[in-house]
Amino acid sequence: MRFARRDNRLSESRLTFLQWGIAVAFLALISGFWQLQIFNPAYYSRLAERNHIKNLRMPAPRGRILDRYNRVLVDNYPSFSIVTQWEVGQSLQAHLPAIATGLEQDPEQLAERVKTARARVPRQAIVVQENATFRDIAFVESHRVEYPELDLVSEPRRLYPRAGFAAHLFGYISEISERELELPDMESLKPGDLIGKSGIERQYNSVLQGQTGVRRVIVNSRGGEMEPLDEAFPTSGRDLRLTIDYDLQEVAEQKFRGDKGALVALDPRTGEILALVSRPTFDLNLFARGIPVEEWRRLVADPQNPLLNRAIQAQLAPGSIYKILLATAALEAGTVDETTTHYCSGGGTFYGRYFRCWKKGGHGRIGFHRAIVQSCDVFFYNLGKDLGIDRIYEYSTYLGLGRKTGIDLPGEQPGLMPSPQWKQKLFHERWYPGETISLAIGQGALTTTPLQMAFSFGGIASGGYFARPHLISWKDMEALGLEIPSPTEFRLPLREQTVALVTDGLYGVVNEGGGTGRRARIQGLDVGGKTGTAQVASLQASAKDDTLKDNAWFVGLAPRRNPEIVVVALYEGGEHGYLAAPVVREVIKAYFDKKEDSEFQYAQESGAGEDVAVGRFVSEPGG
Repeated sequence: MRFARRDNRLSESRLTFLQWGIAVAFLALISGFWQLQIFNPAYYSRLAERNHIKNLRMPAPRGRILDRYNRVLVDNYPSFSIVTQWEVGQSLQAHLPAIATGLEQDPEQLAERVKTARARVPRQAIVVQENATFRDIAFVESHRVEYPELDLVSEPRRLYPRAGFAAHLFGYISEISERELELPDMESLKPGDLIGKSGIERQYNSVLQGQTGVRRVIVNSRGGEMEPLDEAFPTSGRDLRLTIDYDLQEVAEQKFRGDKGALVALDPRTGEILALVSRPTFDLNLFARGIPVEEWRRLVADPQNPLLNRAIQAQLAPGSIYKILLATAALEAGTVDETTTHYCSGGGTFYGRYFRCWKKGGHGRIGFHRAIVQSCDVFFYNLGKDLGIDRIYEYSTYLGLGRKTGIDLPGEQPGLMPSPQWKQKLFHERWYPGETISLAIGQGALTTTPLQMAFSFGGIASGGYFARPHLISWKDMEALGLEIPSPTEFRLPLREQTVALVTDGLYGVVNEGGGTGRRARIQGLDVGGKTGTAQVASLQASAKDDTLKDNAWFVGLAPRRNPEIVVVALYEGGEHGYLAAPVVREVIKAYFDKKEDSEFQYAQESGAGEDVAVGRFVSEPGG
């Protein structure tokens, strides 16, 4: 009996313990159900969904870039990107070092990239490798079990022309930075998205940028796709038609032989840019494939500065091409006319200092027209002295110097038109009269860009009509819903006599005996032009250093009055323009040869020139 009572007590205590255990278990279950169903159901529902559903981004192709006749200049080609899903197995943090090794990336940089992206878009796929190679793809496919968080996404990539063709014009795209993500017009973008960083790609990024899509799929426990759920298809960016003529651009690229310099071809009647070249150039396809850090550092550190768009950013002394602006100002101010003469003995003394002419023996007694044709420095020293710095500054500013032209490209520089006020403000010094003499032949503190000189020459030869330079026609801007800049033009009332005298001088430079621009002559065409040589250092310094050669300019236009085309070439270190004039001639000749080609005209009108195969002059993927 005693043992029976003891067994009963043991049974009762076990039963009590069991009852309490069951009660605790039920409380835990109830608490869990409370968490799942009442306290935070949305959170746990998302976690459950992500165990079997993946959201895969579908990048949109950027719009193509076309020339004025709808020929494809910049296109896209298919590639793959590697993305990761942070929530899959919660394993990404532990796998990152191995993933970085497999993809040949720096583990710290990859970890920082993922950390930044996760902070901004915590529930979105994160791009860890753009433009994946076959090796990268093989790594992902062969490690599906170990790294289920990795996925491959088809993504269009930019396909640019070969050999740096129009690189500064098109610009490049790259991954959006943290700073750029803060910008109001970038609020819809996410880390890993590609945006335009320079050139047309940046200026018209909102037009070219498409809308990313999303594909939802059911996956198994290993991360493999089982079946699709739904898709929000990407929206392609819109195509952009430039005013550039591929044929003229090709001629300019092929004929431009200098190491450093720029060329701009402009239709002054409309302001449309027909060609734009900058040297040295670089391969845009490096950026399309994801430029290596070492290559980027090499480009940035290169003393030749290949990333500089010299057509709109090279602020250099114009040399003798500035004489045309000075002549225009003097004629308008009435300080000179066609009968004015000065004597050139090879130099002249002004304000106690001797200034030399480029021609050692001098030009003798010389008048306005011959002074332009032979570019007599002494004649223009006297024009500058008679006009004075205040009027020189006033007229030069009106004619386009010292301010941006307003071209639709980022980074345009204004150059510098010096004045007494400028010098006093910057250096706290007064303006010395001798500085006006140097300024009169385009030297001293005066700097300008090739685009500014094309703009100024075109306006003068057009009788004072200055059309704002642009790369997208106003009609196309309106069709794209873009705001047309104001003003698109302005007029400076130049006297007919002024325009006639100046443009006749430009014609003489190219076509008359003793003209300094005879290498630009084209038989049967009314071509005018002006050479320019600008010192970059003193004669003593240049004699000691062969790299300090003078810069060479040439401005050509045709016809001489109301021109259809103005072309400016700048050769840094090109000395006396023997390189600049021939390339301008070839571009002008190509323009008029093409204009007279009735077969090409028919192709324009019939639309036969549309969608030329991009492979004719664009790199193959990876090439």
